[in-house]
Amino acid sequence: MDIWKELQDEGVDAGLLEEIRRFRAAHPLTEEAAARVPAPRYLYYGREIWESAAAALLCGQHVLLAGPKATGKNVLAENLASVFGRPVWDVSMYVNVDAAALIGADTLKDGQVVFREGPICSCARQGGFGVLDEVNMAKNEALAVLHATLDHRRVIDVPGYQRIELDDATRFIGTMNYGYAGTRELNEALVSRFVVVDMPVISDENLQKLLRRSFPTLKQEWAVQLTQLFRDLRQKCDSGEISTKALDLRGLLSALHLVERGIPSGRALEMGIINKAFEPFERQLVADAVWARLPKDAGRDALFG
Repeated sequence: MDIWKELQDEGVDAGLLEEIRRFRAAHPLTEEAAARVPAPRYLYYGREIWESAAAALLCGQHVLLAGPKATGKNVLAENLASVFGRPVWDVSMYVNVDAAALIGADTLKDGQVVFREGPICSCARQGGFGVLDEVNMAKNEALAVLHATLDHRRVIDVPGYQRIELDDATRFIGTMNYGYAGTRELNEALVSRFVVVDMPVISDENLQKLLRRSFPTLKQEWAVQLTQLFRDLRQKCDSGEISTKALDLRGLLSALHLVERGIPSGRALEMGIINKAFEPFERQLVADAVWARLPKDAGRDALFG
């Protein structure tokens, strides 16, 4: 995917894209870092959100992408790192992550006790984009070590070793879902260190763009039906009829990839969407929604031209 062309086609501000090019030129990559620059498979569709996040990063801000499931938070983070030409360190902020997992810890090397860098230190030193995934699942000990890193000081003090200053190109992008099990409210000190982008639900128009971009041979009538199916599932989630387990955009795309490989539509949709609802009654509700929009026995030739 030529992300620059895609963004131009989406109407992203040309002046903003030119500023990003200047940023890239001002922050060349080492060979070590270049291997970590992502090559996105999908484009985030949503010009205003994309421009807002990119402008914040150009201003030296860290960005928190907050919103419900299936709004493209990780896709946007990957897109931003790619177009800015920055290496990425992905850090899953689950409950067992502690300060040592983020910053690093002592280890033995050639009989000597040395400091082994954690992902936050590596990202800071090499001017990367650190993606803090599900940041509202982390415990307070882990979040506390990020305070000096994320504010105007832009430093990491490693006890007993050294003081690491963040490279000028280093940015952190946090993501958080609402309502996931194990999540908690972020404390004010941490939130104040980010600018917050409220991620909207993907529109029908943008979902169809994503489907056409990902599957150029998908027939238009099925692109419409899949879009309406996704909207039906979201409405059932919003009304409390089903949980968000089956509201899975990755699962929908995976099901289409399976159909492309010759798996019948019924089996592919069960694997990608329906079977993610583990409670039998909920699974039946999801199945009813799916089969109201799509046939169970359609093959590759029926869905793809």
